[in-house]
Amino acid sequence: MSASPDPILIEVPEVLETERLILCAPRPGIGPALAVAIAESLVQLSPWMPWAQQVPSFEDSEAVARRLCADFMARRDLTYQIYDRVAEGRRLLGGCGLHRLDWEVRRFEIGYWIRSSAQGQGFVSEAVMALTRLAFEQLQARRVEIRMDDVNLRSRAVAERCGFELEGILRRDSLTPAGEVRNTCVYARLGL
Repeated sequence: MSASPDPILIEVPEVLETERLILCAPRPGIGPALAVAIAESLVQLSPWMPWAQQVPSFEDSEAVARRLCADFMARRDLTYQIYDRVAEGRRLLGGCGLHRLDWEVRRFEIGYWIRSSAQGQGFVSEAVMALTRLAFEQLQARRVEIRMDDVNLRSRAVAERCGFELEGILRRDSLTPAGEVRNTCVYARLGL
C-alpha cells in the first residue's frame, strides 16, 4: 500500500471562477479590504463567528491575511476571498474555504461568510458550489461537510440549496461566541 502524498505537494488552484465570482487564495495586501468588509458586517457575523467580535484594524486584518496565505501554501487550510467578478475593482464580498482538512480520509469542511451588502443575492451558494466541485473533482474528497449553529437558518438554507443533506444535530456540543451552549447541524455530501 502506498503512502498518502505529503499535502504540501497536492496541487490546489489559487483562483476559482464562477459566473459572477472570483475566489482567490489569500495574499498579502488584502488586509484593509478585509477589515472594511468585516466592519460592515459585524452585527450579522458576531452571533456566529468568534473572529468577528470587534472591528478589526487594517494591521490586524493584514496579519490574518498573511497567516491564511501561509496556511494555504502549507495545505493546512484552504481559504479563499470572494470577489464580485463584474463590479468595478473586483469588490471583496466575503470569504469561504475548505477547513478541518483530513488529507488521508479526504474529508473537508466548507465554511463561508458574506458582507452584509452582498447578502441575499446567491453569492454564498455560488461559492459553496465552486468549493464542492473543487473538493470532489480535483481533491478526490470522500466527504464534504458544512456545520453551523442550528438556529442559523440562512446558513442552513445555503447547505440545503447546495445539495447537502442534514445528517444530524449535535446537541449542546459547543459554545456560541457569547459563551452560550449551542447545537450544531451537520450537513454532508459524499463522494465515490
